[in-house]
Amino acid sequence: MEELGSVGAFDQMGTVGVEEEFFVVDADGRPVSGTDTLVYGTDPPEILDGRLDHELFKCVIETQIPTAGSVAEAEEGVRAVREALVEHAAAHGFGVAAAGLHPSADWRELEHAEKPRYRSQLERIQYPQHRNTTAGVHVHVGVDDADKATWIANAVRWHCPVLLALSANSPYWCRFDTGLESARAKIFEGLPNTGMPTAFDSFEAYAELERRLVEYGSIEDRGELWYDVRPHSGHGTVEVRAPDAQADPEVTLAFVEYVHALVCDLAERYEDGETVPQPRREVLDENKWRAIRHGRDASFIRRDSQGTVTLDRAVERAADRLGVDGVLDVLDREDGASHQRRLREESGIDALRESLLIPGSS
Repeated sequence: MEELGSVGAFDQMGTVGVEEEFFVVDADGRPVSGTDTLVYGTDPPEILDGRLDHELFKCVIETQIPTAGSVAEAEEGVRAVREALVEHAAAHGFGVAAAGLHPSADWRELEHAEKPRYRSQLERIQYPQHRNTTAGVHVHVGVDDADKATWIANAVRWHCPVLLALSANSPYWCRFDTGLESARAKIFEGLPNTGMPTAFDSFEAYAELERRLVEYGSIEDRGELWYDVRPHSGHGTVEVRAPDAQADPEVTLAFVEYVHALVCDLAERYEDGETVPQPRREVLDENKWRAIRHGRDASFIRRDSQGTVTLDRAVERAADRLGVDGVLDVLDREDGASHQRRLREESGIDALRESLLIPGSS
């Protein structure tokens, strides 16, 4: 990976990229070291060639879809990549599961990847990275100007807790009910350079942060700025990293549709010279905590800091303005954290693990 990105990367508007992180599991649905085989030891299907990678743990695998020119094309890519991954895993005796955290994953019992990048992170970051068994969804939307992308990322910050609450799908960590709806978000926040970023006055201000942190040895490259939203200086996108991973592709695709519409809407508002309220970071951090703790029952401090708005109302208003409906369907269904707790109580851990398998996995 290049240490730093550049202004020149921002040259397309409205393209879509999706990265999903999954758990490789055994026949009983328990996380197992499988990425050496699936990523390095075998030839993946053509659509996964160059778009399949392991993460920090050998039980976590990441996919990327081919860059799409539209949401419809991205939807096709997500479905095709998931299908190929399930087939590839099954051919080698594995299943594939998805959630923000796997309820049976205990970091003390799992193997870390041997890739030099991750070994360096483990040595540098220590305990917070050693326990990082998280899995998320990352949505990229191309933007054709670096300053525009930075302005959009600033504005998207308020929406990140909304997406997190809507996606909350990780109540269990190391087999323990944390009492949180998205324990993934809190575990991941233990790493440096994560969470809610500050607002940047320009792309140059963001790029200067990248340069300084690399120069001072805080990070090895731009990819280690793991904020909930960022102008991605390598891909030329606004990248939103807020949601928990999802077993159901329809939920993931609802987030893709929403993020794409939001970024494109903000791009038009930037061109029109609009001003978007920028709440204090402390307010945004509070909203994120509300999403982590309460999930679907969260309410959020408004962008103008004048009162609060419920998750339902925030999603309904945004969906109406942006002309999207996938997130409304997600809002109408049982949320991931409640679903996991109900299944475990009613049917036990085996049923819970089975529910996390992505369709077609066994």
